[in-house]
Amino acid sequence: MSERRACQVLSQHRSTQRRKQRVPSDEPRLLKRIVELASDYGRYGYRRVTALLRRDGWTVNHKRVERLWRQEGLKVPQKQPKRRRLWLADGSCVRLRPSYKDHVWSYDFVADRTSDGRAIRMLTLIDEHTRECLAIDVARSLKSEDVLERLSDLFVRRGVPTYIRSDNGAEFTATKVREWLARVGVKTLFIEPGSPWENGYVESFNGKLRDELLAREQFDTLLEAKVLIERWRRHFNAVRPHSSLGYRAPAPEAIQPASLASATPQQAKQAGVGATPTLT
Repeated sequence: MSERRACQVLSQHRSTQRRKQRVPSDEPRLLKRIVELASDYGRYGYRRVTALLRRDGWTVNHKRVERLWRQEGLKVPQKQPKRRRLWLADGSCVRLRPSYKDHVWSYDFVADRTSDGRAIRMLTLIDEHTRECLAIDVARSLKSEDVLERLSDLFVRRGVPTYIRSDNGAEFTATKVREWLARVGVKTLFIEPGSPWENGYVESFNGKLRDELLAREQFDTLLEAKVLIERWRRHFNAVRPHSSLGYRAPAPEAIQPASLASATPQQAKQAGVGATPTLT
C-alpha cells in the first residue's frame, strides 16, 4: 500500500510520516553524563540526577532528563517495603519536631562486617533540622565512653544542642551519659521501645548509608571502612542533593561564582565577595 493511501485510511497527514526527529547537538554529551551519574550513584532517581547536572552547569529541566532516563532504560530498583507514616492521624506517635539548626540531634548505631567476617560498628549522628551528618564513628566495638567522647568533641567544635534523640540502647541510657548530658544542659528524648519510626530522621539516614555505600562496598580492613565511610559522609553533606531541602545539599560548599574569579579586589568588594574562593 502506498504512503498516500495508508495516510488517507488513517486520516493522518502525510507530513507526519516525513518529519525527521531533530536531536539537539548537546544530547549525546548529556546522555553520556546522565549514564555516568546513574552508574556512580545507583540509588539516585532522575530528579536527583537533574539537580547534579544543574550543579555541573547544564541548563536542563527534569522532563528532558526523565525522557532520556526512560529512553536508556534506567531504573532505581525498589527493594525496600513501604514504611508506616511517621505521624499517625490518631496522634499515636507524638514527637518533637526540629525548628532550627542544633535544636534536635539524633544518633544511632549501624552494624556491618569486613570481608573476613569480623563485625564493625558505626555511630551515626545527625542534625535533624539541617539533615547534616555531624559524625560517623567506625570501630570494632563502641561503648558509652565512645559516645561521650564523640559528643564532647562535637559540643566543643559546634556547640551544644537543645535536645538529643535516641533509642533505648544501653550506650545511650547509661547513667553516666544521661548525667553528663544533664550537666551540660542537653535534654534527652528517648523513643518508645520497638518504635524505630519515632527516630525517623536518623533511621532514614542509616537507610541511605546502607543503600548507597554499605550494600555496594566490601571492606577488607577497618581502616578502609573508615576512609570510605568518611568520604561518603563528606559527599552526603556537601554534594548529595536532598529532596526535603529542595534538592540542595545539607551543608554545601560555598564557592565563589566563576564570573568573579578574575575580578579585581575592588570589583569583588563591590560585589560583596572576597577576592578568592572560600570553601566551608
